[in-house]
Amino acid sequence: MAVKNIIHDQLFLMQKSTLANAKDMQVAVDLRDTLLANRNKAAGLAANMIGEAKRIIAFYIVGMPMVMFNPKIIQKGNEYLATEGCLSLNGERPVKRYEHITVKYQNINLEYETQEFSGFVAETIQHEIDHCDGKII
Repeated sequence: MAVKNIIHDQLFLMQKSTLANAKDMQVAVDLRDTLLANRNKAAGLAANMIGEAKRIIAFYIVGMPMVMFNPKIIQKGNEYLATEGCLSLNGERPVKRYEHITVKYQNINLEYETQEFSGFVAETIQHEIDHCDGKII
């Protein structure tokens, strides 16, 4: 298990992440392991939060960690205002989210998939994709 430290450097976190590929498989494993190690305080993580500026996110689906390479929201609906915290930042902030999203991504085998998400899982995915885009909430 390769648990990494959580990055708090806002200048680093504000950089856009680059596309991930097969060479970044260890980053995905480290991200998943770090998410599991922070299970009691994190619903999801993006690779830049562990010091890797790659478009990889990890989050929980029914209690199990899921990793996405190069996620992109292709459809969204039912906008609402959420209040979110982040392991990389202190406090909570208001942010616009969508109740339902459709995400195109590559799975852990780098195969393309498209999947719909809703509720808290959708909110978590949006938060982590924001990290990939260099947006700090």
